[in-house]
Amino acid sequence: MSQSGRLLILIAAYNAERTIESVVARIPRRLAGQLEQVEILLIDDCSADRTLERCRALRGSKVPFCHLDVISNERNQGYGGTQKIGYEHAIRAGFDYVALLHGDGQYAPEYLPVLLAPLIADQADAVFGSRMMDKGGALQGGMPFYKFVGNRILTAAQNWLLGSRLSEFHSGYRVYSTAALRAIPFHLNSPGFHFDTEIIIQLLIAEKRIKEVPIPTFYGDEICYVNGLDYAWNVIKQTCIARCHELSLFYERKYDCAVRAKELGLKSR
Repeated sequence: MSQSGRLLILIAAYNAERTIESVVARIPRRLAGQLEQVEILLIDDCSADRTLERCRALRGSKVPFCHLDVISNERNQGYGGTQKIGYEHAIRAGFDYVALLHGDGQYAPEYLPVLLAPLIADQADAVFGSRMMDKGGALQGGMPFYKFVGNRILTAAQNWLLGSRLSEFHSGYRVYSTAALRAIPFHLNSPGFHFDTEIIIQLLIAEKRIKEVPIPTFYGDEICYVNGLDYAWNVIKQTCIARCHELSLFYERKYDCAVRAKELGLKSR
C-alpha cells in the first residue's frame, strides 16, 4: 500500500460536538505514509450545537499528519446532500478515493486502512464495512434488536429484488473510488438517509465491483435522526423503482447507469 493514490476522508457531522474531536483523533496516522496524499474534509450540516466551532478548532496543529478543511452548510442539506457535496469535491480535486465517516463515532476510524486496501489493490470499486458479517457481532456491539431485525429483513428483500448478495445494505462506513463515482449520477439521489441505498443500486447497475469487509459495531448514546418507518418505506420504494427500471417497465433517470459505465470503459464487477 506504499504511496499509492490520493485519499479524501469525508466526515459528515451534525450535532456532533461531543464526538467530532475523537473521530478525527482516531484516524490512523499511518495512512499519511501509505498514500501520496491524505486530506480530511469536515462538513457541518448546519448543526444546532457547537459542532462547527469544534471542527474549526481542529484545523492546523490539531491534525499535524494531513491537511484538514471545514465546510459549513448554511442550510441543512441532509445526510445524502452532505455526501453529494463531499463526493463532488473529491472528484473536482482529483482524489482517487473518498472515505465516508460519521461524526458521531459510530464507525471506527481505525478500520480505514482495512477498507481502503482492496481499492488500492484494484480488487474493488467500492468497499463497505459490514456489521453483519461476524455472526452476533452487531447485537453484541449494542445494535438495538429492532434495528438488527429491520436491517436483515430489508437487506434480504433488496438482495432478492436486485439479484445481489450483500450482507448489509445499511452500513454508513464506505470507501469509493472516484472513478466509480464519476460513472454514476449520484447527484440525482435523495438528500435523505436512503441516499445510501440509491448509490448501492447505481453501483450494481453500473456493474461496479463491491466488496464488503467486517467491521465492529458500536452503539453509544448518540442521537439517531432516522425515522425508521420512513427510511424502510423509501428503501423498498427505491429498490422496486430500480427493479422496474431494469425490467423496462418505466424509465428512472438516476438508475440509467449501465450505458454510461460502458461508454466510459470502466471495469465491471
